[in-house]
Amino acid sequence: MLVFREHALLRMAERGISRQAVQATLEQGEVIRHYPEDTPYPSRLLLHWIDGQPLHVVAAPASDDTEIIITVYRPDPALWEPDFKRKRP
Repeated sequence: MLVFREHALLRMAERGISRQAVQATLEQGEVIRHYPEDTPYPSRLLLHWIDGQPLHVVAAPASDDTEIIITVYRPDPALWEPDFKRKRP
């Protein structure tokens, strides 16, 4: 089950990102960063390419069957390396 934080829903609406794109990112995306100190649950940043465009999803597994979607965005090429896996120095 996916639980979308209000922040994630607002950003998705602003950016034209669908729930299906988020689901695909969770199922097929690559974990590029872990945030073990996040509370109340450790989270992670996932990268997935949809129609040739990178998508980042920050999500936290709350239980075996529940995933909390914290935020969703298309990474800015000015801030990220060309592979969108690392921020530029």
